Amino acid sequence: MNLPRLLVFSVFALFAALPRGTVAADQPNFVIIFTDDQGYGDVGCFGAEGYKTPNLDQMAAEGRKFTNFYVSQAVCSASRVALLTGCYNVRVGIGGALNHRSTIGINAEEMTLGELVKQKGYATAAYGKWHLGYQQKFLPMQHGFDDYFGLPYSNDMWPYHPAYINMSDEDKKKKGFPDLPLISGNKVVNAAVTPEDQTHLTTWYTEHAVKFIEDHKDEPFLVYLAHSMPHVPLYVSDKFKGDSEQGTYGDVIQEIDWSVGQVLDTLKKNGLDENTLVIFTSDNGPWLSYGNHAGSAGPFREGKGTTWEGGVREPCIMRWPGRIPAGTVCDELAATIDIFPTIADLADVPLPDRKIDGLDIRPLMFEEDAKTPHDAYYFYWGRELQAIRSGNWKLHFPHGYRSLTGEPGMDGVPNGYTQGRTGLALYNLKNDPGESTDVKDQHPDIVKKLQKLAEEARKELGDSATKQQGAGVREPGRI
Repeated sequence: MNLPRLLVFSVFALFAALPRGTVAADQPNFVIIFTDDQGYGDVGCFGAEGYKTPNLDQMAAEGRKFTNFYVSQAVCSASRVALLTGCYNVRVGIGGALNHRSTIGINAEEMTLGELVKQKGYATAAYGKWHLGYQQKFLPMQHGFDDYFGLPYSNDMWPYHPAYINMSDEDKKKKGFPDLPLISGNKVVNAAVTPEDQTHLTTWYTEHAVKFIEDHKDEPFLVYLAHSMPHVPLYVSDKFKGDSEQGTYGDVIQEIDWSVGQVLDTLKKNGLDENTLVIFTSDNGPWLSYGNHAGSAGPFREGKGTTWEGGVREPCIMRWPGRIPAGTVCDELAATIDIFPTIADLADVPLPDRKIDGLDIRPLMFEEDAKTPHDAYYFYWGRELQAIRSGNWKLHFPHGYRSLTGEPGMDGVPNGYTQGRTGLALYNLKNDPGESTDVKDQHPDIVKKLQKLAEEARKELGDSATKQQGAGVREPGRI
């Protein structure tokens, strides 16, 4: 008997018998933890004060911090669609924060992270806030995810919105938002989420993620865990209520940190540590008008809803024991749009047959002296190109932006914004991360270079300020 030949045929028969899409056991797993309105300075290892984040700090000690990590736009839906598709949100036609009246959502022609890895048979799940359309055709189960549990949009889009705090319950429902639904799969399992329910959201999302990992430990998986917190209104479970020096906001962050610890412990317990990339970041900077119910942008200017660094630069930690060097820091520019193509390379799956904007950042993850693959990064608000970064230089074009009017709000009640205004202004982010000193007059050559790069962006992605449509802009999904 020819044993080597028999062995070859046996192995061939084994693989031929596997279901289509089945992959080798060493195919990497992916867990993406995405929080809501958590500022750059809201993690211990990024400078947080008044509360502790031991699990995130340990994650950084075992992995790599990214200190120049950006979202596509400093608002909910826009930021999420960019993460999930690898595209600037303006390219795929999703902006702002979609609500219960929105008639658009993610287009079925766009490939999500779930659909990306499905090409290799991954098990996929999305837990938490979705915010890419609430009608069934836009929900996760129709866009590459095997399981879903969470809210279809922000947790303040309900009758108890802080803006209606002094109204009667009847008037709140007449003038404000309808009841907030909780969805499992495609089914509404709680048609009217209560304040008590909200105290359990972080725990519920975490429990779903942990169970999914345990149920799929013997096959490759991708989990997208998108917490509703610390978006206002803030809610925290009894196990963390009153636990921090900073009050409710600190309590909420400590519960998110607990959630991270639960995920990491589950990976370790099931022997998945060295085969799983875990990414932690947030969708945009802090909602500053809420004062002590908002976070901190650290050393950066402004917050959510702006293209200043405080709105668009986020804390990011990546951990993969044995692959990502422990206790290291990457100061190079990277962004949520880069996660999509990077996972495609790691999972060895093809990219979609349409333009994406993200770039492979594996060298930034695994090497010590790698440089950003981005020649330029563009900052839009709505459809207006407001700023561009290249290297350490960031050029703001003339635009209006919201800024706090006087003191911020307190205890869940916001204060108002006023309209700020900037002219053309150049900043060296290495020397001036707070964007306080305009140096355009000293560097006219840099200004000219960035203006030229911006013109290319306008041709491709458009710009409402110059009334350009953008040749590469695609339509969102519509009902």
